[in-house]
Amino acid sequence: MAMGDRAHLVLLGVAALLPSCGVGQQIRLDKIVLPEGFRIEVYSADVPEAREMVFSPNGILFVGSWSGKVFAIIDQDGDHKADRVAVVARGLDQPVGVDFHEGDLYISAVDRVVKLPSIENRIDDPPAPVVVNESFPDDQHHGWKFIRFGPDNRLYVPIGAPCNVCLREDPRYSTIMRMKPDGSELEIFAEGIRNTVGFDWHPTTGELWFTENGRDWMGDNRPPDELNRAAEPGLHFGFPYLHGYTVWDPVYGPIGKAKEIRFVRPEIAL
Repeated sequence: MAMGDRAHLVLLGVAALLPSCGVGQQIRLDKIVLPEGFRIEVYSADVPEAREMVFSPNGILFVGSWSGKVFAIIDQDGDHKADRVAVVARGLDQPVGVDFHEGDLYISAVDRVVKLPSIENRIDDPPAPVVVNESFPDDQHHGWKFIRFGPDNRLYVPIGAPCNVCLREDPRYSTIMRMKPDGSELEIFAEGIRNTVGFDWHPTTGELWFTENGRDWMGDNRPPDELNRAAEPGLHFGFPYLHGYTVWDPVYGPIGKAKEIRFVRPEIAL
């Protein structure tokens, strides 16, 4: 990828996540430190509470949000500036996660995943969301979901812990799950994950790398957040028993079940 292309990716990625600004407000881009050769501009300031985003095959930028809406940002003349912003879905519960698959836009809400079929051709007349799977917990705490299709053609969906730190009987909590594009064969891929808000696959090994936001109220920067690597399904990454490399939870570890589990330590403690 050329440096110019990389620069534009950073520009779009950061600018789309900036909050909506009212009249007279200024976005302080000068406060953002960039690597040499990169620059940053505002792509659109009309996407309130933006979160995850994805480009469609035809270059439309779809953005999930905390505002209950999903947006389509359109650059009609290829100058890397938004010419139009359209709302393609509304009234969803924290529709944060978005990904594209075979012409359909997949969207995560708190308790379900839906899709907008053939949305690129229907920006001005979007279809009603089609439910893909609605069997996820409805807890608001860590309820919003970053989603992504993996190289195995499965949609990966995280289920955060419904708390700061806790242990629930429902095995879906504190996991990354995956399912077929039609919502079938939903299964747990990895567990012991408090809350992940971003993941991707290594282009060569196919291993899943993901972030994890650590628990609170144990002191400044303790325990750390994590960057983890899942080399295979079925691994346990520590929560709620073990945090970071060696920080045992004062309530849940190292006692009882924690002694029986083989935990995967993070690649990097942050």
